[in-house]
Amino acid sequence: MSNSSSLNELLLLAFAETRELQLLHFSLFLGIYLAALLSNGLIITAVACDHRLHTPMYFFLLNLSFLDLGTISTTVPKSMTNSLWNTRAISYSGCAAQVFLVVFFFTGEFSLLTVMAYDRFVAICRPLHYGTIMGGRACVKMAAAAWGSCFLNALLHTGNTFSLPLCKGHVVDQFFCEIPQILKLSCADSYLREVGLIVVSLCLFSGCFLFIVLSYVQIFTAVLRIPSEQGRHKAFSMCLPHLAVVSLCVSTVMFAYMKPPSISSPALDLVVTILYLVVPPTLNPLIYSMRNKELKDALRKVISWTVPISGSPQAQDWAPPASSLGSFSKCDEYCLFHVTNKVVEQDKFLEARAVDLVVAVLYAVVPPAVNPLIYSMRNKELKDALRKLVQ
Repeated sequence: MSNSSSLNELLLLAFAETRELQLLHFSLFLGIYLAALLSNGLIITAVACDHRLHTPMYFFLLNLSFLDLGTISTTVPKSMTNSLWNTRAISYSGCAAQVFLVVFFFTGEFSLLTVMAYDRFVAICRPLHYGTIMGGRACVKMAAAAWGSCFLNALLHTGNTFSLPLCKGHVVDQFFCEIPQILKLSCADSYLREVGLIVVSLCLFSGCFLFIVLSYVQIFTAVLRIPSEQGRHKAFSMCLPHLAVVSLCVSTVMFAYMKPPSISSPALDLVVTILYLVVPPTLNPLIYSMRNKELKDALRKVISWTVPISGSPQAQDWAPPASSLGSFSKCDEYCLFHVTNKVVEQDKFLEARAVDLVVAVLYAVVPPAVNPLIYSMRNKELKDALRKLVQ
């Protein structure tokens, strides 16, 4: 890269100038990050351990959880570190790596959401051919295509962006390295290549978005033709979580990059960026598990399996016999809605164990993390000593 030798580091946007607000920002982002790690980790563990969830829909949900973890882990830990140590610096190579990973995980998520829309379309509109079209090998190929395409896209954007000379300073007006903010630092006559590449990417995103819209038009048309109310309810229950995640992703990104310049401000840009980069990875597991009884039962079993009790049913092997990724039931109404097994009744003992686990985390994890903040918030001597230590 041509300007790597002359520019060793960049300065990111700080959330606050006062030490108290910096620690508050660190605490809030720490809570959000731990919530995202816990929720996505539970989804990954549940899908991997419960053989009833070894179906295409949950296979793609597993990949989505990995992408969510990557998205939030690329930006939030660095921002937390900067607030904790009262610094804004990021190395040039670290900024390049952050740009690559942000583009990689974010475009990968949108590509995977497009594949998941196709899965819902085949499950509802082509139920007799679902097992053939969405077999195990086909699912792996589609997931690999999504990961591979976002890798190439991220590689092109990163290489093209950091091949430009940065001649307008080294202050990035964002809490992470974002391509539009870096382009503002480049020379006026040298960023047209990247703008052209962004236009191509927007065309690809528009194509994916159009594919999702057309898929759901046909899905809703087929659902409204189902005679039974229970059948329509099952079909909508399968589609609404995915539709909510797509709406959250698209709406926040469109507002972030297509809002009028008259209402643009650094504070608003910062809030909108948090909405599309931090909030979705945290809320996606909640959205997918809220109305999914199979997934909720699997999550309860994972939690009880984590804290087993001797003599209880949860201390035993709870997984049913293994089934292949492409195995499905007969093509009646039961197969139409992609339900592979009857869900079990809610287990009150498992719910009690889940509550016990949450309470244990509250008293074992939260106080050690919050106590230093409480003691240093209004103690001037201690704050002065901490500032000297940081400096």
